[in-house]
Parts: sequence; C-alpha cells; structure tokens
Amino acid sequence: MYMSFRENLKDELTFQDMTVKELANKTGISKHTIDHYLTTNGSQPQVELAVRIAKALNVTVEYLVLGKATSELSDQSKNRISTIKKIERLPENDFNFIERIVNNLEK
Repeated sequence: MYMSFRENLKDELTFQDMTVKELANKTGISKHTIDHYLTTNGSQPQVELAVRIAKALNVTVEYLVLGKATSELSDQSKNRISTIKKIERLPENDFNFIERIVNNLEK
C-alpha cells in the first residue's frame, strides 16, 4: 500500500526536522502552496515543483509520490542519517572540526 504525496512529504519534513518555512525558502515555493500540499484535501504539485521539493529534501520524486515507510530503515540507520543531516547544517568551522575528527578516526 502506497502512502500519498501529502503523507510522504509530511513524514520527510518530520524526519529531517525541517519546517515548511525552511522548505519554502529552499525551493522558492510559497509556504502557502506547500501548506496546501500538506492538508487533507491538498493536491499533488506539478512535476516541476515536485522536483524542486525532492531536491531540497535530498530525496527522489518517486519517493515522494510512491514513498516507502521510514520504518523500513533500521533505528541505527535512521540515527546515522539524522546525525549526518545535523552535521551538514552546522556552521562551517564546526563542520570542519567534526570532519577532522572523523578523518582522524579513519587512520
């Protein structure tokens, strides 16, 4: 059973700890329009907008349209993905510090 675009988008925003406003800023799509996609009666976006949303979330359009439950991932995988996304949002100096630590661990 496939989840709807609305459900997949909502789940992905939650999973990435991203607000609708942040997604709107990343995509250039109005917050109002994204909110519309997230409502019970919301519609699916045009292909061009779906591509922009998918790119901003770093997922495929197919994932947003057809989806797969994040429960298919192990808890360890979810935690790793979540940590990586948090690291990617760090200021550059902090990111570089973490990168040096990881590089030293590999030696």
